[in-house]
Amino acid sequence: GIITAPMLYAMEEFPQLQDVVDHGFDNPANVEIALDYLQKSRGIERTKELAQEHVNLAVKAIEALPDSDDEDVLISRRALIDITQRVITRTK
Repeated sequence: GIITAPMLYAMEEFPQLQDVVDHGFDNPANVEIALDYLQKSRGIERTKELAQEHVNLAVKAIEALPDSDDEDVLISRRALIDITQRVITRTK
């Protein structure tokens, strides 16, 4: 499978986690071990921080677009900014 940011960050903190990941997660024991390391790490917190950084960059890029008084443009920009907030607050 694809290793996502939380697990990558956890592996930075706990290099021994790499062996568990290399063996895969067909074995339920490996899943439990990986989740234990993930909970002990700052992986999820750091991933949320990374997502917030990208949201901030996206909002700055949207705000840097040329000014317009067109209502459709203003609504579209607001919608784009709203989407960035939804991405970081979603639960699934």
